[in-house]
Amino acid sequence: MLTNQKITDFLEKTAAGTAVPGGGSVSALSAALGAGLAEMVANLTIAKKGYEAVEGEMQEIAETLRNLRQKLVTEVDNDADAYQGVLAAFKLPKHTETEKEQRAAAIQAAMKNAARVPLGVAYDALLVMDLAEKAIRNGNRNAVSDGAVGTMMARTAVLGALFNVKINLAAVKDQVFVEEMTREVTQLESRVHEREKEILSYVKI
Repeated sequence: MLTNQKITDFLEKTAAGTAVPGGGSVSALSAALGAGLAEMVANLTIAKKGYEAVEGEMQEIAETLRNLRQKLVTEVDNDADAYQGVLAAFKLPKHTETEKEQRAAAIQAAMKNAARVPLGVAYDALLVMDLAEKAIRNGNRNAVSDGAVGTMMARTAVLGALFNVKINLAAVKDQVFVEEMTREVTQLESRVHEREKEILSYVKI
């Protein structure tokens, strides 16, 4: 599993001339890091003098972000697995007409899955941004820069994941599927830019 590697090993594997980990896995990792930073802001607020009124809120935010962070870590490997599924489909035999049809169907199914996985990451990363906003607005002011970095990491994760959705959709022949996914991608792209501006407007340093 990619997520069991040391950071330096993961970076070396990313830099190597291999297909995985690629942009999808790195986007999921970016979202997980963003969640971790926002969670840190919440945890640095809990039990701190002057923040008693928001302690309950920060506890809920920290717990939600912890769960999101753990989910996003699994998505690092899920994205790599999805791409491996695409590679495996392309390696299927194509000697007979039946084999060609089965291979084509397998490729299409794998490409759809390779688009769905990063789309899920994009939605989760946008949620990280929403939670980071709450931590920035009401949390420990000494950690506001960490919340800002977490927000930007999550923003990058959204956009990076959506690039992966789009490149995989280019190989999908099911036009209804492509149109539905493209609408979601367009909405998320618009939303993430708006949210980043809104959230960072609360960062006063």
